[in-house]
Amino acid sequence: MPVYEYGCEECGEGFELFVRSPSRQTDPVCPKCGSRRVKKAVSLFGVGREAGSRTSGASCSPGST
Repeated sequence: MPVYEYGCEECGEGFELFVRSPSRQTDPVCPKCGSRRVKKAVSLFGVGREAGSRTSGASCSPGST
């Protein structure tokens, strides 16, 4: 179940939309102004580091030294 990011062309509001079924998706509406003039935004996602690589600094995983 993906979450899509959109930007409104009318008011500039950015928002996310949770989509339960992409095949039954309706046109998104801006929650701030109600406009249907929205564009899907390019979103960044977290990328894990390669296996065996080390970074400087503290780790947030339990039991790490």
